[in-house]
Amino acid sequence: MRNLLIFLQRYYIFILFITLESIGFSMLVSHNNIQQATMVNASNALVGKFYESVSGLTDYFKLGQVNDQLQQENAMYRMGQLSSFYDNGAVKIVRVDSNLGQQFTYMAAKVLNNSVTMRNNYLTLNRGSIHGVKKQMGVVSPSGLVGVVMNVSPHYCTVLSMLNKNSHISAKIIENNYFGSLEWNGDDPRNATLKDINKHVEVKLGQTVVTSSYSTVFPEGIPIGKIQKVGFDPGGNFYELKVKLSTDFSSLSSVYIITNLMKDEIDLLEEKTKGLGEKIPSANNPTPAKP
Repeated sequence: MRNLLIFLQRYYIFILFITLESIGFSMLVSHNNIQQATMVNASNALVGKFYESVSGLTDYFKLGQVNDQLQQENAMYRMGQLSSFYDNGAVKIVRVDSNLGQQFTYMAAKVLNNSVTMRNNYLTLNRGSIHGVKKQMGVVSPSGLVGVVMNVSPHYCTVLSMLNKNSHISAKIIENNYFGSLEWNGDDPRNATLKDINKHVEVKLGQTVVTSSYSTVFPEGIPIGKIQKVGFDPGGNFYELKVKLSTDFSSLSSVYIITNLMKDEIDLLEEKTKGLGEKIPSANNPTPAKP
C-alpha cells in the first residue's frame, strides 16, 4: 500500500493529464458525429486487423490437419481412376454399370525418415500391419513412383526406395509402349536408367516413362520420369536411357501405399504355372502329365 501511494505521489500529474485527456476525447467523440464516425471506423479497422492476424495464426496451426484431409481426398480420387479397376466383363459394352471391379486401393502415409545419399536408400512410413500394410506393396508420391514396402511392424513400415541398387521396376515408354527394367546407378537421386529396350525401337528425348502392366505391385501408368539422355549398352543390342525422375526424393513428406487386391491370386496362379512348366508334355509325347 505504501508503494502505491509513493507511485501516485510521484506520477499524479501524468496520471491526471491522461485522465483529463481521455475525458476530453470522450466528450469530443460523443458530441461530434464526424469524430464519432472516424473513431468507429478506426476501431473497426484495428479490430479487423487483429482478428485477421488471429485467423491467419489459427490457419497456420491447422495446416497439418488440412494436409491430412487433402491426402485422404487424393487417395479416394486415385482409387476412382480407371487404372485402379479391372475389366470384369467378357464383352465390352458402352454403358455405365459394374463391369469394372476395384483392383487397387490407396492409403495416405507420412514419411518419417528418408535417405537419398547412400547406395541403398530406404524410407520409413507411419503405417503398419494394424493399418493393413504388407510386404511388397507399392508406394507412390503425388508426382510419381517411390518404391516398394519391404518390412512391416504394427505401426510402421520401411520402403525400398527406387534409389536403391536392389530396386528393379518394370517400366515402359508411353509413346511406343516398349518396356524394360528401371534401375538406379547410385550417383544422382534425380536420375535413373531404363535398360533392356532393343536398339531397333525409336527413342526420343523427352518421351515419358511410366510403370508397365507387367507388375502386380503398381498400376499401369504411374509416372516415373522423362528420357533425358539416349545411350547404348556397350557391346549389346539395348539402350541405356537416362531418365529424369518425376519424384523429388529429397523433399518427400507425403506418400500413398498401394494395395493390389488381385496380387495374391495372380502370384498363386503364376507360381502354379511355373511348377507345371517342367511337367508339360513334349510334342513327341503328348501324354498328359499326372498332377
